[in-house]
Amino acid sequence: MLTDRIDQEMKAAARAQQKLRLGTLRMLKSAMKYREIETGKALEDADVLAVVGTLIKQRRDSAAQYTAGGRPELAATENEEIKILEAFLPRQLTDDELSAMVQEAVAAAGAKGPKDMGNVMKALMPKTAGKAEGKRVSDAVKAALAKLGA
Repeated sequence: MLTDRIDQEMKAAARAQQKLRLGTLRMLKSAMKYREIETGKALEDADVLAVVGTLIKQRRDSAAQYTAGGRPELAATENEEIKILEAFLPRQLTDDELSAMVQEAVAAAGAKGPKDMGNVMKALMPKTAGKAEGKRVSDAVKAALAKLGA
């Protein structure tokens, strides 16, 4: 289970005195505990992946804010945390793989143009969960549907 792996990596980071890694893993454990309390049940691997994805998205937003605010050292810390968290995600889809999945979903949903984006996303998101960020999927679907509508 992913939870056990996180626990083991947390212990290893504590032994090696890797402060950033340990802090990031503690933050992950805390977010997982909050999600557990929210849902009222133990987290499955898919739930843990969702938590990791959320934290990565938050870190990306923070890094962008820090960069815009002229604080590159804080942005660098956020980017390091992203690298640590990404280690828990499955292999990310390549652009070609994502494009093929989008084309399949567009065909399956019978989409005719940009108005059908909701149906395509509904079919596609469960297949890409943890393997591609939602914004990336959304952008790929928009591009594919724009070609149909043109």
